[in-house]
Amino acid sequence: MFRKILIANRGEIALRIIRACRELDIRTVAVHSEADQDSLHVRFSDEHICIGPPPSRESYLNVPRILAAAEITGADAVHPGYGFLAENAEFAEICERAGLVFIGPTPEQIRRMGDKAEARRTMIAADVPVVPGSTEPTDDEASGLAEARRIGFPVMIKAAAGGGGKGMRAAFDEDEFKRGFTVARNEAEANFGNPTVYLEKLVERPRHVEIQVLGDRHGSVVHLGERDCSIQRRHQKLIEEAPSPSVTPELREAMGAAAVKGARAIGYHGAGTVEFLLAPDGQFYFMEMNTRIQVEHPVTELVTSTDLIKEQIRVAAGEKLALREPPPLVGHSIECRINAEDPEQGFRPSPGTITTFHAPGGPGVRVDTHIYDGYVVPPFYDSMLAKLVVHGTTRDEARRRAYHALEEFILEGIHSTIPFLRQVLAHPDFVSGDVDTGFVERYLARS
Repeated sequence: MFRKILIANRGEIALRIIRACRELDIRTVAVHSEADQDSLHVRFSDEHICIGPPPSRESYLNVPRILAAAEITGADAVHPGYGFLAENAEFAEICERAGLVFIGPTPEQIRRMGDKAEARRTMIAADVPVVPGSTEPTDDEASGLAEARRIGFPVMIKAAAGGGGKGMRAAFDEDEFKRGFTVARNEAEANFGNPTVYLEKLVERPRHVEIQVLGDRHGSVVHLGERDCSIQRRHQKLIEEAPSPSVTPELREAMGAAAVKGARAIGYHGAGTVEFLLAPDGQFYFMEMNTRIQVEHPVTELVTSTDLIKEQIRVAAGEKLALREPPPLVGHSIECRINAEDPEQGFRPSPGTITTFHAPGGPGVRVDTHIYDGYVVPPFYDSMLAKLVVHGTTRDEARRRAYHALEEFILEGIHSTIPFLRQVLAHPDFVSGDVDTGFVERYLARS
């Protein structure tokens, strides 16, 4: 097992990793920007090093400074969390060359799944259902339009090297395609340094259902059931739950088997998520594979009694998976992402000082956060402040528990998405479980 792990991240996920390391008797090193010097992940780590000014490119994305911090502190492994460098194959390679264990999959696995066109080809070869679409990426509008005509409208234009909802545009006709193609390419270039895109048939009113997988370095791969991530705005998830209200035991078995088959096709090890679109007719299609821990991993932890961060660390240290088959799913869990945004002003970011903070409690209530009274929310990073995660015996108990926990959540000094999340949890369509990825846009259009 590792002696010391450097956490190449910030905020709640850094704190979450610190807690897992403590339980494994592993010392931790926190890196932080000047803006995060008072963050809780800095306070609760065993050691900490400032790696630069607030902008991410000068701190959390500054690979030489992160490696220097690892060398100075004698860390023997790096946990990237999610975002920032978590799916950067070059960073994983550099860690390996520096004698550091990268807590995640291999650089080659990251590359294969990070290139969306290559990921599609891999899954097709593994006999995993994929959305009909282009086989090769393009950055030429004319060839892209010809491919869209072949596939048939509506289509989705997606960044080939992307993720997280960036570089995506739906097109229902040729005029929309021409506008969306340029916008998607520009977003892809700005966010990923690669303007190429690929096309998929647009599945209308789907659910977003993902399968959590774990693999070890000894050839074992297992899935831990599904998460439903259909409540999202502009492809950014807001509420997640496990299990999905739309997935039957038979469908879970089929989707889980497909996810495991895809992961085995690349010899995957570590924690990963295979994401699917679930059509209204029950057919599911591979979208992408995230080769990292997900923001929404706690809902899977609560229904499977599995610590996914500990499993990541154990696998990276060469241990065999303790799980040999999918664990039973017990009860229901819901996660609400609480962001520093103002829903009344188009979800405009709301940085500033938190003047009052009180987290809810009670049976089945978990809050993952790095904020506190007096914490200054910086304007430089993702706006997520906390994750409220609840567990109940039934879905309705979990929903009610989440609704009332949000009511108890006191967060003053800035705007947050708490009121909006409560409205969603109380909406009749969410209560019945009859939602899809377009729910939030339709709800906002009516309100």
